[in-house]
Amino acid sequence: MRTHSAARLLSVVVLSGSFAMLSTTSFAAGAFDGMAGYWDGSGKVELSDGSAERIRCRASYAVAGGGRLLQQTLKCASASAKFDITSHVEESGGRISGTWTEASRNANGQVTGTARGGRVDAQVGGPGFSAALSVATRGASQSVSIVPQGTNVRNVSVSLRKR
Repeated sequence: MRTHSAARLLSVVVLSGSFAMLSTTSFAAGAFDGMAGYWDGSGKVELSDGSAERIRCRASYAVAGGGRLLQQTLKCASASAKFDITSHVEESGGRISGTWTEASRNANGQVTGTARGGRVDAQVGGPGFSAALSVATRGASQSVSIVPQGTNVRNVSVSLRKR
C-alpha cells in the first residue's frame, strides 16, 4: 500500500514541480523567456512517516507568444514511481493559468498563480488533490519547494539546471 500511495503522491508532487519550474529571472518581456530548451535536476521527497526518496527530473520547454505561452514535457522518476507529464500554461499580467495531463495515470488538472520578479507562487490541483508551490530562479538554476495538502507527502525540494 505504501508503494501505491507513495506513487500517487509523488505524481502530485512531480506535477506540482512541473508548474513550479515556470519561473524566470525577469518578467519584463514575457514570463517564460529563457525557459526554451532542456532542464534537469534532482531533489528529495519527504514523507510524513519521516522517510524520504530521491527524485530525478528532465524537462523540455517550447516557448511562444512573446514569452507568455509555454508547452512543457516533464519526465521524473523515483525509486517507486515514473511520470510523463505535459502542460500548457499562459501568463497574463503576472498571473499564470493552464492545464496538465499525466498520460500513464490518465490524470489531468489546472494550475493558477502569480509570477513576479523571478518567483512563481501557485496552486496546482486535480481530482482528489492539491498542492502549493513556490519557485525561485536565478540564471540557469531553479529551486522548487512543494507542499501538498491532504497527503502523506510533507515536502518536496528540487534543484534544476538548464542544460
